[in-house]
Amino acid sequence: MKHYDAIIIGAGQSGWPLAGHLPGAGWKTALIEADVMGGTCVNYGCTPTKTLIASAHAIHQARRGAEMGFSTGPITVDMRKVKERAQQRVLENRQGLEGWLHNLDNLDVIYGRAEFESSNTVRINGEVLQADHIIINTGTRPAIPPIQGLETVEYMTNREILNLDTVPEHLIVIGGSYIGLEFAQAFRRFGSEVTIVEMMPRLITREDEDVSEAIRGIMEQEGIAVRTNSKCIAVEKRGEQIAVAMDCKGEGRKEVVGTHLLVATGRRPNSDIGLDKAGVRVDERGYIVVNDRLETNVPGIWVTGDVNGRGAFTHTSYNDYEILVDILVGNDARRVSDRIMTYGLFIDPPLGRVGMTEKQARDSGREVLVAMKQMSSVGRAIDKGETQGFMKFLVDAQTQRFLGAAVLGIGGDEIVASITNLMAADAPYTVFKNAVHIHPTVTELIPTTLSDLKPVS
Repeated sequence: MKHYDAIIIGAGQSGWPLAGHLPGAGWKTALIEADVMGGTCVNYGCTPTKTLIASAHAIHQARRGAEMGFSTGPITVDMRKVKERAQQRVLENRQGLEGWLHNLDNLDVIYGRAEFESSNTVRINGEVLQADHIIINTGTRPAIPPIQGLETVEYMTNREILNLDTVPEHLIVIGGSYIGLEFAQAFRRFGSEVTIVEMMPRLITREDEDVSEAIRGIMEQEGIAVRTNSKCIAVEKRGEQIAVAMDCKGEGRKEVVGTHLLVATGRRPNSDIGLDKAGVRVDERGYIVVNDRLETNVPGIWVTGDVNGRGAFTHTSYNDYEILVDILVGNDARRVSDRIMTYGLFIDPPLGRVGMTEKQARDSGREVLVAMKQMSSVGRAIDKGETQGFMKFLVDAQTQRFLGAAVLGIGGDEIVASITNLMAADAPYTVFKNAVHIHPTVTELIPTTLSDLKPVS
């Protein structure tokens, strides 16, 4: 039985950095990957999707020539080249990781599916490996809901849709949250007719209602049909097309018929790796339970990334790496609870979010102040002809600290980081309000907005 100081299961956004760090600290390490190096972000998530979205944005901007005072002629989309561009970005990142990791001393890179044999052993490719520390970084996969008739049609998840090399005539998206919205807008800009079907009363329900409604307006303004409150969804094959029922009652049921179907209804954890043999606890959804130090209930077994249910983003997974490497070979000072949750929705214009929503702030029992500004009042947005969305800031009236922010509009995904930094520094909002910012920018209007803070009604 081969012994290691650490076995890392999964080469996602905390797995590969750990594999790059621990050997240099003198740890004999094994990195096990069942698929391809880099995890979801590099191969099926951030890298290819944001490259795809960038192509869609350029196409959209080209179509605005008349508005901006120039002419480009007819715009045609070569989906094969769009796909190849995205795949090239994937290959560059993946091959870079592989080349680096395979050449590290003190590290064994092993491909195959690992399963626990006990609390300190795993089986991989018929061999049993033992370690003092086992780190699980297995991520998540698409969650496929029990939709009637879904098994009778060819549907796509966020992985398969990246393989399209033609523009769908009519793309139906089941799911009105982050993944579904980003693909819906991108393919509408590529030239597809697009319909979003969502069971809930509104899109992206984790956000405040005003954010949801503004995002719906952005989708509909681009010609995307949005069907919320679709309480009963059923699917059937109809010749070469796919019919999706949104209301299954009687003969008058509502339906939409398209050529392609994307199921974007959330994620589920990849925790089916024999955890029962190790005695590791999971919650009711299958996420592995960890404490503030990323420890499971079994000493020596740690969990990083999406599979621990403590974050669902590349940046939270990478932060898990930073926390754990500090615990294992550093000064053991960092904790998951130090993290201020921030994330983005990368539609156009993007949404940048940090901290609490307005509803969460209200429900917290604090005395909350709120300030808003429409992007249509921001000079930089007007100059660029991108005036959709708004900024909203939440402040604790007693401590004068930011509680949260939503910036839906041009540059929102970058602008919100300035609020994140102040929250991390535990600085009062007045630091931002009294600072001088560059003109003309979107950020320069935030101090003016903060001057109009009012108690929530």
